[in-house]
Amino acid sequence: MDPITFIREKAKKNLKKIVLPETDDVRVLEAGFRVAAEKIAKLIFLGDAGITKKNLLKFGRYDENVIEIVDPKTSDLLDGLAKKLCQKRHNKYPDEQSAKKVMLDNYVFFGAMMASEDLADGFVAGASHKTSDVARAAIHCLEVDELIGVASGSFVMYIENSHYGDDGLFIFADCGLLPDPNPRQLAGIAVSSAVLYRQLFDKEPHVAMLSYSTKSSAQGQLVDKVKKGVEEARILAPDIMVDGEFQVDSALDPEVAEIKTSIKDSKVAGRANVLIFPNLDSGNIGYKLVQRLANARAIGPLIQGLKKPCSDLSRGCIVDDVIDAIAITAVRAQSK
Repeated sequence: MDPITFIREKAKKNLKKIVLPETDDVRVLEAGFRVAAEKIAKLIFLGDAGITKKNLLKFGRYDENVIEIVDPKTSDLLDGLAKKLCQKRHNKYPDEQSAKKVMLDNYVFFGAMMASEDLADGFVAGASHKTSDVARAAIHCLEVDELIGVASGSFVMYIENSHYGDDGLFIFADCGLLPDPNPRQLAGIAVSSAVLYRQLFDKEPHVAMLSYSTKSSAQGQLVDKVKKGVEEARILAPDIMVDGEFQVDSALDPEVAEIKTSIKDSKVAGRANVLIFPNLDSGNIGYKLVQRLANARAIGPLIQGLKKPCSDLSRGCIVDDVIDAIAITAVRAQSK
């Protein structure tokens, strides 16, 4: 079973409730209809009830026990959620009226607050919103996990017929949010990515912190940052296999790892399945190169490091991307 199918099947074993705020996007509607039909998750669509139902029915009849439609403008949840958001982020939303306004102007905030208050298990958005809008709603409403200390954006990458990683399966991070993480933030990204790998695939993560240097083969501030990140990650999560700094071939290729005496005894070198990039430039470029040149499946950004799971979408996403983001968010919620 390929890993994408594995995630969908895992989601079916314990149905979670995921909010979809973008009911004006036909891709989201079709994906939601298929998710409900296949019993991958329960869904809450946010939008005008009449219009949303009419548009959903274009795809066929659906089970109303699996799909719920909530109109934020008329919902009796609005006042309570606005009060909670005001309490969470009083500096941003000093009164309930300002909190209501942001939730009605941008339904992603309404969905994020539903997840925050345990009215849903997570949310998926981004088909018609910028990553910055989705990330802001996620961070303001769901809050950063104190242990991890930073929100970041990871991608599940799957390259068919590859012998690297776990037969072509990886997590790449941070590829979506943090431009220039410091060592402590790199450590948080590494740990949250490793935890995500375990949650999704029931496999052991081998986390490589990447650089242009392998174990001091080069010197400089950028190398020192990654080295310190490795140290911080080991303190933060001693049970996780994390090593570095590695050049990417040393992290992926067992033959290269064997040749380099400085890493031949590493448990990560040559077998990495979680790749942590030193900054957003390299992470974003790296995942897009692999996606395009190796025809890899790239799912994300999956926003991690928060108290509840959520996923961003590319505005160029296809229906299957939305389905997979919902399934991944549901599986992550099973561990909460």
